[in-house]
Amino acid sequence: MDPGVLKAVLQAVGPRLRALRRQGRATLDDISERSGISSSTLSRLESGQRKFTLDLLLPLAVVHGLPLDELVGAPPTGDPRLHLRPVAVPGQGQTVLPLVRHSGGPHVHKHVLPVRATTATRQSLHAHAGYSWVYVMRGRLSITAGSRRVVLVAGEATEFDTRLPHSLSNADEQPVEFLSVFGAQGERMRIVTSWVECSE
Repeated sequence: MDPGVLKAVLQAVGPRLRALRRQGRATLDDISERSGISSSTLSRLESGQRKFTLDLLLPLAVVHGLPLDELVGAPPTGDPRLHLRPVAVPGQGQTVLPLVRHSGGPHVHKHVLPVRATTATRQSLHAHAGYSWVYVMRGRLSITAGSRRVVLVAGEATEFDTRLPHSLSNADEQPVEFLSVFGAQGERMRIVTSWVECSE
């Protein structure tokens, strides 16, 4: 990449992160809870006072549901195909694969949690604005939300308000794979039951 282009891309990352956060109506504290990065570090990143490193960008890409190159606004390569890349979440052993390439609307991810892994940060439950739907494809997934806990097996699904302190953990002796759909606060999945007979 041309040095001038690279410099311009790097200078635009901070404002881009701020715009993504505001678009999702999230505070610095919200992003801090979801990424494990301190609010002060996030503020310095957004203002350009802190240099970006891979260990800071990866969790932010997961939080915003974007591939790393889209998060930083890298110029297109000319290949029109989607290149959705898995992201390893530092400190969790979790692998997350974004399944959509947009910054607005519900975010959809595939997750793989190794044995005895949890999504909780700082060894505690975490909460943030939003609503989440989870569907287990393989293994057993334990979800704690507020004072309630449920264990899902393959083929089962549930939903919960992410404003409740929550965590997701592997309840099996094999990796657990699940899909998650996360929407900003106020966005709820609408189940359509008004089926009609089709005429030939």
